[in-house]
Amino acid sequence: VQLQASGGGLVQAGGSLRLSCAASGRTGSFYDMGWFRQAPGKEREFAAAISWSGQSTYYAEFVKGRFTISRDNAENTVYLQMNSLKSEDTAVYYCAVKSSSGSYYYRGNYDYWGQGTLVTVFS
Repeated sequence: VQLQASGGGLVQAGGSLRLSCAASGRTGSFYDMGWFRQAPGKEREFAAAISWSGQSTYYAEFVKGRFTISRDNAENTVYLQMNSLKSEDTAVYYCAVKSSSGSYYYRGNYDYWGQGTLVTVFS
C-alpha cells in the first residue's frame, strides 16, 4: 500500500485545514486508517483513526471536538478535517494503515506510512 498525504499548509490560529490521504497499490479500502502527528523535537503521536467501514472513529483527547476523520472508500481516501487550529497543532501529519489487531491508539499497530504533510499554525 502506498499512501500520499496532502493538504497541509500555513494557517492562522482559529482557522481550518483539510488533510487528505490517498491510498494506492493494495488499496486501503479494507484497512483501518489513522492520522498521527509529529511536532519538532517530539515523538510521533496519535491524532485520529477510523475503522475500515467508517463506522468507528477514535480521537486523541487534544483533538476531540476540533478534528473529524472520515473516509471515502470509493476514492480510497481518508480525510482529516481540522478546525479551530492552535499553534500547538503545528506538526507534520502522517497517515497510516493499521493492518494489525490491537489498539487504534498505538503507533506500533500501523504498518504502512505516508510521507507526511506539514501543518503550520501561526498566531
